[in-house]
Amino acid sequence: MVGRVHQRREEPDPATYIGRGKAEELREVSDGVDADTVVFDDELSPAQSRNLEKILGRTAIDRTAVILDIFAQNATTEEGKAQVELAQLRYRLPRLRGRGTALSQQAGRIGTRGPGETQLEVDRRRLVRRAHKLEAELAQLERRRRLQRKGRRRSRLASVSIVGYTNAGKSTLLNALTGAGVVADERLFATLDPRTRRLGLPGGEPVLVSDTVGFVRKLPHQLVEAFHSTLEVVDEADLLLHVVDSAAPEPEAQLDAVRSVLAEIGASNVPELVVFNKADLAPGKALELSQGYPGSVVVSAARGQGMAELLGAMAERLRRANRVVELSVPYDRGDVLAALHREGEVLSSEQADGATVVRATLPASAVSRFEPYLRR
Repeated sequence: MVGRVHQRREEPDPATYIGRGKAEELREVSDGVDADTVVFDDELSPAQSRNLEKILGRTAIDRTAVILDIFAQNATTEEGKAQVELAQLRYRLPRLRGRGTALSQQAGRIGTRGPGETQLEVDRRRLVRRAHKLEAELAQLERRRRLQRKGRRRSRLASVSIVGYTNAGKSTLLNALTGAGVVADERLFATLDPRTRRLGLPGGEPVLVSDTVGFVRKLPHQLVEAFHSTLEVVDEADLLLHVVDSAAPEPEAQLDAVRSVLAEIGASNVPELVVFNKADLAPGKALELSQGYPGSVVVSAARGQGMAELLGAMAERLRRANRVVELSVPYDRGDVLAALHREGEVLSSEQADGATVVRATLPASAVSRFEPYLRR
């Protein structure tokens, strides 16, 4: 980046986002620094992008295009590449442009028919076909991932998802906890696919810990939609380890941005343990931040500091998240009993009043599914 321009407006200009006068000023700034691309820190409509490029005389893109490009560079697995390509196609479709007047569009009146479809229509149809193919492939991969998650639930192991702003140190924390040996790069969105490892807590109980894609402020909705199956691991977790970069300029703003994305994907009700990472880089700041979030933990994943405290806090939170409930299940609802065995741990059962009375330990997130059978 060679320059930055700020503007205060009541609302974006429908035609140019910043207004024609500001666009002219921005062109002069761009000429002065010899910039070939101008990036806007918000999403531009297709019309705004076209109008700005005409005025600026150079490429005008928004933050969504930049994030999609970074994702495309980091995608390595089959699913990751398909998810990123689908997000790019959904972004590009409304932004297709014509290729000039030489390729005329068909008209409906006699004597006015052109030579055939425009290149624009051909491109649009090609992109739509490709998007449908990717959606079918991802649906198949999602079914496979769902079967894997069912197998994990049958094992009755609690699941923990590591979430946080991009580059907060999530992969480093996974390595520190489990010795996973996953690549932990100091770059944006280095992790696109969830990696799951087994971890033993201090009390001896095993849990499954998953690393996830990094979040960012105003995460493009195309990515949220395309990565739906990947983000389901967060929604279905028993506990979230919310990793915050203590050394970042605005760590609390990053924390709020992650919580906003969690609400968007329906995971705002999952129990959360805030972990202030990189305490070795900003020890005083990390401690000060933790005081504003009761129950949080301060660690340095890179140096292995605070791991014992974190493991203890995880075990305590998971035990607190489980509830012992008593249910009355009719004899003809064997499916409910099977679900109880799958979702939790049955402690006892006996026959009474034409039903099976069951005492079971369930994750707090699963209790609502058995609401009709709870005994008060």
